[in-house]
Amino acid sequence: MPSTLHHARESIRQQLSAKAVPAVDFVSTVEDAVREADLVIDCVPDELESKLEILFLVDRMAPPRTIIATPTTNLSINDLASCTNRADRCIAIAAEANDLTDAAQKAITLCAAKMTSAETVELASSFWLGLGFQVKIERDSA
Repeated sequence: MPSTLHHARESIRQQLSAKAVPAVDFVSTVEDAVREADLVIDCVPDELESKLEILFLVDRMAPPRTIIATPTTNLSINDLASCTNRADRCIAIAAEANDLTDAAQKAITLCAAKMTSAETVELASSFWLGLGFQVKIERDSA
């Protein structure tokens, strides 16, 4: 594994609680990552082309039950979700990188699209709560 991936993996492991580490798998291909995933969180830059490309891949390769969570502060989750075949299973993570790594803060905002199902909101919230985060829910008004 390349050095940068190794360092990223170890950094994430150190930030997660011992209880959370077994729930996180590290893989090197998109297909391996989403093949049996219940929840996918992308780590691509917050720009339209990158987001659309990863959402397309995940949408094609993941099982229908998979929730797609995408960190974004610049893009509308309504617009991104509408480009998938599972708009009801898409949700945005509206957090800055510092919010996810600051152990004292441990808070996250999930932004649901107009078509995001209540089940998706509940499952995404449960995931973050299980990692020890406080969760705030918003709806994308755009």
